Amino acid sequence: MIRAFFISLLLIGCSPGIDYSHIKVLEVIDGDTVRLENGKLLRYIGIDTPEIRIKKETKFEFRPQPFSLEAKELNKKLVENKFVRVEFDIERFDNYGRILGYCFVDDIFVNAKLIEEGFAVLYTRPPNVRYVDLFVELQNKARKQKKGLWQAYDVISSDEAHKFIDQIRSVRGKVLSSFKSEKCVFLNFGTDYKTDFTVVIFNDCIKFFRAKDIEPHLFYKDKTIEVFGRIKEYNGPEIIVSMPYQIIVIDEN
Repeated sequence: MIRAFFISLLLIGCSPGIDYSHIKVLEVIDGDTVRLENGKLLRYIGIDTPEIRIKKETKFEFRPQPFSLEAKELNKKLVENKFVRVEFDIERFDNYGRILGYCFVDDIFVNAKLIEEGFAVLYTRPPNVRYVDLFVELQNKARKQKKGLWQAYDVISSDEAHKFIDQIRSVRGKVLSSFKSEKCVFLNFGTDYKTDFTVVIFNDCIKFFRAKDIEPHLFYKDKTIEVFGRIKEYNGPEIIVSMPYQIIVIDEN
């Protein structure tokens, strides 16, 4: 019984006696990731910051994107060599084995502070959505005030999206067609879904759209929209959208 208990602890990446309510940050990796004193990496939930290193084939190259170093510097100022409190949500680990959590130092909510200063954007993925309303409010203010990265990133057209792979961007274009599969909804901005820009909404996120009376594959079709997030390459450039706040319908009248 005792052996099984310790094996289960090992499998979930925890150790007896680790107090995540009072744990020291040894190193800041970038704007949204730190190394804790127990050796574990903590990835901040709900946010995404520009990349400092870009993976090319099997190696990472030092190619800082705009405001990536500023995001890291603010993160260092807030938490490096300090004791923090880590608050968990539903999922505690990502696919890379990193701890997922909300980070607090004294009375500062670090995840929120990075969004508030414009050095991070929302990256909320269900079921970890505890503070999504706060993050939306802070991002809207930062964007309106053109703080941080919002002063550097102009909106790009869907035709240009392929030039900005692995970058956080706002993309504007018209949804020419849509398709609802067994796993997700595709909003297509061109005639060839294998090469043109696409917005992807997975089925576990559709409930957040329906809560606002939006059926994505019907509502956005034939509309000009602006969507923000990290552009990835998969059958052409795409942004995976988790929440309605990532899409703004543009009134062209």
